[in-house]
Amino acid sequence: MNKKKGIVYLVGAGPGDASLLTLKGLWCLEQADVVVFDRLACEYMLTFCRPDAELIYVGKETNRHTLKQEEINSLLVTKAREGKVVCRLKGGDPFVFGRGGEEAESLVDNGLPFEIVPGVTSAVAVPAYAGIPVTHRDHASALTVITGHRRSDTGSIPLKEDGSATAIYLMGYENLNAIISGLLDEGWKRETPAALIRWGTRAEQQTVVGTLANIEDLARDAECGPPAVFVVGDVVTLREKLMWREKQPLFGKRILITRPRHQARELAQEIILQGGEPLCLPAIELEATADCGFDFSQLPIYDWLIFTSANGVFFFLEQLRANKIDVRCLRGKLAAIGPATAASLEQYGLNVDLIPKKYQAESLLEELKHLTPPGTKVLIPRAQGARDVLPEGLTAQGVQVDILTLYRAVPALKSREWISGFMKDVSVDYLTFTSSSTVRSYLSLCNSEKISPLPGECRVACIGPVTAATARELGLPVHVVAMKFTAADLLAAIIADVRGEK
Repeated sequence: MNKKKGIVYLVGAGPGDASLLTLKGLWCLEQADVVVFDRLACEYMLTFCRPDAELIYVGKETNRHTLKQEEINSLLVTKAREGKVVCRLKGGDPFVFGRGGEEAESLVDNGLPFEIVPGVTSAVAVPAYAGIPVTHRDHASALTVITGHRRSDTGSIPLKEDGSATAIYLMGYENLNAIISGLLDEGWKRETPAALIRWGTRAEQQTVVGTLANIEDLARDAECGPPAVFVVGDVVTLREKLMWREKQPLFGKRILITRPRHQARELAQEIILQGGEPLCLPAIELEATADCGFDFSQLPIYDWLIFTSANGVFFFLEQLRANKIDVRCLRGKLAAIGPATAASLEQYGLNVDLIPKKYQAESLLEELKHLTPPGTKVLIPRAQGARDVLPEGLTAQGVQVDILTLYRAVPALKSREWISGFMKDVSVDYLTFTSSSTVRSYLSLCNSEKISPLPGECRVACIGPVTAATARELGLPVHVVAMKFTAADLLAAIIADVRGEK
């Protein structure tokens, strides 16, 4: 992608489930200097943005717009004129009732280059997630997609019933009465099956099924509101047989991830695959220490190098690169506190000699006691403020321990701009913590914005007893604790909690 000249990519984000973003859409996100996104774009997609990318929220809700459409057009023009690569992330498909045409026209009028990246439209995806195929050989051979919102001076669209069509109304809730009346006037039968699907593909997905005669009353009774897709036709009868989304373990659950964005992806992906929705709101950022004060030429003298996190591996190897130190100078054995840390080392071709049975410092210390006699030289690359269980325990038995402080966790200032909006506008079912630093920083962010750290009936899930103890000390109730200290085990513990298992 050309970064020397400004360009705007109008990218369809799909209907909400982040895994429905196209490959080219992902490429645009990864390269963009500026990402302009709306309400229907899943926040998890932002984990793929560059760390230095400017993120601008321009979400639209009924009767509440962050920016008017003309202002969004002007923003895209301004950023492109600055020579920026702009990713305009739009819900659904940019050219399917998404005003992408208007935004593209504005760019053309100002002589600015742009590209269209089609997205998965909610007209097809939302019914599919509700178990409703929009066409079927036995039920519907035609499909009509109509907007439920039209300019006030354009009137209504007549849609005659022909017995073999499916009608899809996007943004169809607010004018539901008028839509139904129009269909009945055009010959559609009152007993025609109909479905209203709210927040399709998202955690809040809600489906109400009825007929043209009663769907409005059923939707009102179910408190179903916008944004919603209205489906009319015989294909709706297939939902009972084909519904699949509601059967996934984490269906309807939104899980907030507080770890740094680059570390959130794997957990977020698994949440999506299990039917949940991740909300990535980093509580901390990691930054290298200005001067670690270590002579890297001394690395060959150490008998053991002990890594207590994958982050420690990353920052250690970054220091080797910066100091032009060949990794082959490492003579000592390598210990990793758990499989994720070990995997980080193995990515660089470094074989791990020891992983404790329990992935915590106490267990690692116990196993090292038999392998590190007095006089053994040990180096521990780690974060500033890390627990001293290992160095103190090893020193007590006569081991020479040197601590290499490579990085520190600091509050994620960018999240301060997001946290109040996200926490007020969305429900959260599980709040996850993967370290004590994420707990402390998350609470600091909430305090700074004067919002409750536990929205609604939110449950707290922690990796391991140490993180759980920190949460409790700081006043948070802890409902789920993963006793194996990996993201996969944390997710498994959450699934067990959803099912009511101990």
